[in-house]
This record gives sequence, C-alpha cells and structure tokens, in this order.
Amino acid sequence: MFALGGGELRSRLLGCADGPASFNAEATGRGLRVVSCDPLYRYGANAIRARIAAIFDEMVAQTRQNESEFVWSEAIPSVGALARMRAAAMDRFLDDYDAGRASGRYIDAELPALPFADGAFDLAVCSHFLFLYTKQLTADFHVAAVRELSRVAADVRIFPLVALGGAPSEHVGPVMDAMWKDGLDVSIDVVPYEFQRGANRMLRVIRRERPERSSRSDGARRR
Repeated sequence: MFALGGGELRSRLLGCADGPASFNAEATGRGLRVVSCDPLYRYGANAIRARIAAIFDEMVAQTRQNESEFVWSEAIPSVGALARMRAAAMDRFLDDYDAGRASGRYIDAELPALPFADGAFDLAVCSHFLFLYTKQLTADFHVAAVRELSRVAADVRIFPLVALGGAPSEHVGPVMDAMWKDGLDVSIDVVPYEFQRGANRMLRVIRRERPERSSRSDGARRR
C-alpha cells in the first residue's frame, strides 16, 4: 500500500497510528529500522489483548455486513480468511510488543504532536487513520497532522484516501493545498494494492532542500 522497495527499506522508518499491527515486528525481523507510534502503546500487552478480544467479533461482523465494499482476491478470498489473517497479525504484534516497547520501537504518541526531532526519520507511513476518519476528524486536524509528519520525516506516505464507506475524503484537497503552500512536493500516487474498493492511491509529501513545484500523479501541476 505504500509502494516500498529498494533503498526505502534501508531508511529510518516511522509507522504512525500503527495500532495492533504486525508491521513493526515483521520489518524488524527483516533487519529494518522501524519505530511505531500510537496512543494504544500506553497500555500493556494484556490490556491490549483484552481490548482486541472485545472488539474482534464486531469488526468481523461489520466487514461481513459491508462485504461488497471490498475487493476479494486469491490473496484475501473471504471474510473468514481476512479474520484469520488479522488475528495472526495481531498475535505477531503481541508476541513482539514487550520486547519492542522496551527497546523503544513502540512509542506512546499521537498526531498532531509527535515527540520526535525534526528530520528524525527518512520516511513516515500512516495507514487507515488519516482521511479514513473524515467525519470524525476535521480538515484542520488533518493539515496539522500531515504538517507534523512532514516535520519529522522527509518523505510521508498516507493510505488510503477514502473515508469509511468508500467515498473520497473531502480533506485531501485542503491538505494538498496547505502542503503546497508550505513549499513541499505533493502527489497522489497509484499503488499496487486495493482491498477497500476504490482505495488504491496514497498521498505522498516530500520535503526537498529546494522544492519547486507539486504535482499529481498524472503530471498535472497544481496552481
């Protein structure tokens, strides 16, 4: 979903709003340098495990109820397969959590104010938080959050660009305009991943030494 590869995987990576995902555990196991941040990490493993158990069945039921909103494929053929994959990912996270928390890989922090120095990371990724909760979080919050991510990382990637229910987020335009005014390069890039129907694009914000312009993925210049 973030089109990562090559030298990017040797970067200092920040996963923001990572939640109970296995990204950090799997990346660390492959030798990558990753820090994840989320307010969930103020809790211990047992409390997180209990929280997952309390909401998991409802999460699966909601997915089943909205089954038509997703693209089912050989990789994820059914709601049942998705539930098993998510459960396995959460277990991987929980198995890694105590050690990762002790070593500083899981940090209790949340947007729009992060406890990291300017340029602490080469690349920051944020999935299924910004733009997804369009109705719950204001445009001002989104602008402040993306500005903060761009402060701590030279390359920021956010996925997806649709709200809950699949409609394009109304906050994408204001965020792009604000980042453009800040002198950052902004683009919407198609990625080789689509599970939520119509969600196959990410927002990319790059801080360069001498930014000159911002463009959409189709090459059209923003004015």
